[in-house]
Amino acid sequence: MDIEELKGIVKKFDQIRILVIGDLMLDTFIRGNLVRISDEAPVPVLDFSTEIVRPGGAANAMSNIISLDGKVIAVGVMGNDAAGKRLHQLFSDRGIDTEGVVISDKRRTVEKTRIIAEKFQQNVLRIDKTNDTEIGAEETELLLEFVQKTIDSVDTVLVSDYNDGIITKELLEKVIPLAKSRKKTIVIDSKRAHLLDYRNVDVFKVSLQVASEITGVGQINETSIRNIGQWMLTQLESEYVLITEGRNGMTLFEKNGNVTHIPSVSKEPGEVTGVADTVGAVLALSLGVDQSKVAAAAVLANTAAGIKVGKIGSATVTRDELTAKLGVLNSDSLMHKITR
Repeated sequence: MDIEELKGIVKKFDQIRILVIGDLMLDTFIRGNLVRISDEAPVPVLDFSTEIVRPGGAANAMSNIISLDGKVIAVGVMGNDAAGKRLHQLFSDRGIDTEGVVISDKRRTVEKTRIIAEKFQQNVLRIDKTNDTEIGAEETELLLEFVQKTIDSVDTVLVSDYNDGIITKELLEKVIPLAKSRKKTIVIDSKRAHLLDYRNVDVFKVSLQVASEITGVGQINETSIRNIGQWMLTQLESEYVLITEGRNGMTLFEKNGNVTHIPSVSKEPGEVTGVADTVGAVLALSLGVDQSKVAAAAVLANTAAGIKVGKIGSATVTRDELTAKLGVLNSDSLMHKITR
């Protein structure tokens, strides 16, 4: 794959507008040093040093799009609570269009708080505040009305499903056909097992862990990954399935039968929080530039993931960083076709 071609795609990111539909979250990172075991209970005591608050989930994908110089329209639901107000302010600070965000008194804003020991750069605890139910018919209708109103103004639709109840079957039954009828590429980034709700999309991106849960294939090797990908392609009737494999990179499955492995550009252990959102953002932007170059989009997403693992928390990747990283890579090692 030609490096200059990849750089050319990245260069056009600032011309692309993405509609992101998904679970909006607030990520909090509390950092400090573990100093002793508490006298009150056999638990460690963290001596607090810093607290960082960032957009998480679908909101982190949006932040990455902005960081990569793209434009984004947000579609989702926030609670009418302090976390929602803080997340809304973070959107405003980043210039994210929030007209399509519904403020609900019936739901809480999803929060994920991570406690991190600085000396070891290790998560020692995570506290999740989530919702137990899906959004109702009224909220679904509001989201659909906004999508119908704005879809002609965007290049790609990215659905970021963290299984917190925003992406319902009813929503997908309207959004997917609408995107297809408008010839908009639709990219799915899903962390839930309701696979068949995503039929007939362009690109279905999923982690190997979730893919294994969906298919029931527990013994993971190269052959089983290929079987999982081919099975998903058949069940979804989609054009592409992209399985992310952590330090082992990604594997792209195409409807025409091609299978391509994309090795990781970073073999060192790193911070995995937010990597999936970075990958989804780069996929959506790249396909907004040229929807026919899915393999190139996957290579760019994989390269961005290699940059992201070197950053702490749900940090973002910039367009300059991505271009610079491409400049030091060997084009011959970016991907290789797997013989079937």
